[in-house]
Amino acid sequence: MIISPKESRHDQDEVLAAAYSMPLHSPSFPMGPYRFVNREFLIITYRTDPAALRRLLPEPLEFDEPLVKYEFIRMPDSTGFGDYTESGQVIPVRLPAALGGTHGGYVHAMFLDDDPPISGGRELWGFPKKLAQPTLKVERDTLVGTLDFGGVRIATGTMGYKHTRIADETIIKALEVPGFLLKIIPHVDGTARVCELVQYELTDIVCKGGWTGPAALELAPHALAPVADLPVLEIVSATHLIADLTLGLGRVVLDYLK
Repeated sequence: MIISPKESRHDQDEVLAAAYSMPLHSPSFPMGPYRFVNREFLIITYRTDPAALRRLLPEPLEFDEPLVKYEFIRMPDSTGFGDYTESGQVIPVRLPAALGGTHGGYVHAMFLDDDPPISGGRELWGFPKKLAQPTLKVERDTLVGTLDFGGVRIATGTMGYKHTRIADETIIKALEVPGFLLKIIPHVDGTARVCELVQYELTDIVCKGGWTGPAALELAPHALAPVADLPVLEIVSATHLIADLTLGLGRVVLDYLK
C-alpha cells in the first residue's frame, strides 16, 4: 500500500505531544516518576579542600562546611531504567535566603553503566551523568564500591559490613533532603538554550536497613573524570542503606538565562 506524504507524517501537535525524549519514534526511557526497589547505597562523607570546593560549586549555591558525599549506588529494580549501578559526588549545600535558604545536596558528578538512565537523567533533570563502570558488592566482611572510567580505576570505597545499625527514621530523614542539579542543554549554534538550577526530591521512602562502620576512600586523578579534584582530607562518616523510593520529577529554582 502506498501512503501519501500527509498520512505518513506527524503534525506539529502530535510531535509536541510525543516529544518528551529522543528519538521521537523510540524514546530512550518512559515518562516518570520512577520507582526503585531495594536501592542500595554506600555513602562515604569526607572533608575536602574548601578552596577547591568553592571553585567547582556554581552560584548561587553555598556551603557551610567543606564536605563531600561520595556515593556508590546499586539499583537492581527500577521502573523504566532496569538494573544498573552508579557512582559520584554530592555536595551538601544551601540556597541563599533570597531563594528560600533550602538545604540540600548538589550533584556534582555521576557515572553509571546503563544508557536509559544516562539519557533520562540528563534530559529530564540535568543529572551530570557519564558512561563508566561502577560496582558495589560485598567481599567477605567488607562492602566495596569501585569506579572505573575507560579502564582506569578512579575511586575505591570500603566499609565494614553492617557494624552498627542506624535508626530507620534517621535514614528516611537523610533521603528526604532535596537535591540540586545544573541542567544544561545547548542551542543548535552551541550557545546555551537551557541553563537552570533544578530541585528534585525522593518520596514514598521505605527503609529496609541502615548501618555505619569504619570506612576508607581513595580517589585517583583522571582528565575526563576528575573526582580527585575534590581531594579526601578526612573521612567524616559512612552509611550503608537499602530502601525503596520514588524519584519524582523536578522543578526549576533558578533560570540563569533570565
